[in-house]
Amino acid sequence: MGVECTQRLEGGSRECHNRHMIQNKLSAKWSDLLPRVLSAIVMAAIAVVDIAMGNPYYLIMIAVVIGLCVGEFARLLQPDDQSTYVALGVLAAASVVFGTYGFDGGDFLRDFISYRTLELFIPPIIGTILIKQHKALFFGYCLLIMLAGYGFMALGPSVLLIWFILIIIVSDVAGYFVGRIVGGPKFWPRVSPKKTWSGTVAGWVGALLVGLVAAYQGVFTPTEALFAPLIAFAGQMGDIIESAIKRKIGVKDSSHLIPGHGGVLDRFDAMIGAAGALMILSGISALFFVAG
Repeated sequence: MGVECTQRLEGGSRECHNRHMIQNKLSAKWSDLLPRVLSAIVMAAIAVVDIAMGNPYYLIMIAVVIGLCVGEFARLLQPDDQSTYVALGVLAAASVVFGTYGFDGGDFLRDFISYRTLELFIPPIIGTILIKQHKALFFGYCLLIMLAGYGFMALGPSVLLIWFILIIIVSDVAGYFVGRIVGGPKFWPRVSPKKTWSGTVAGWVGALLVGLVAAYQGVFTPTEALFAPLIAFAGQMGDIIESAIKRKIGVKDSSHLIPGHGGVLDRFDAMIGAAGALMILSGISALFFVAG
């Protein structure tokens, strides 16, 4: 009788242990759900508030976000030199203000090829001089952040900005849940071990649906709606690029500015990728238009 009781206790202990392991795996699987939800809420709230307030408040908000992103990025590469990354953050914010003040979204071509666009290169160039290592990395990614700032000014404050953010949010949410539930082959395991092809494709589908709804509402043309998955893909790559940078440097978060959720760059990396890509494509189109 004693042996039987011992076996039952041992069997129950193993069962509890297995159940505990399963619960831990499930918990780890969804551990980053809260930061993603909060990121979506924050981005949506910022878009709504900025559109309601308009300029110059919108310009100031974008300048602050871009300045914080550049400052955090410089801090990743040179964490022991506070004066450098603070100065580069302030310089980036000032460059956005002076480079896009009076921006006329209705005449994008004129504004994009304006001499003021050159101000976007000032923080990457100065930072490349001041940063002691990873100079090429700083120049390239800092320039992408600055282009994203220009992109935000081209998009808003307007209803178009809300739809742009919705494309990124829906793509991220769809990719997150489908990727966690369906799983399957990894998209880029060396850089982002959690991302799967199922989640990536689900993000594209979600973005396309948002684009089609926007087209139905008259915000996009049907042709423009078809480019929504490209915007989503650029956002996904923005997330992956920042993850690769942090992995290369050996850090988890860009900063601890947002308690428990990392830094501003961690929350806006997808938006930076999407807005930066949008500006690159728009610039190429503008140059072809001028050449033609």
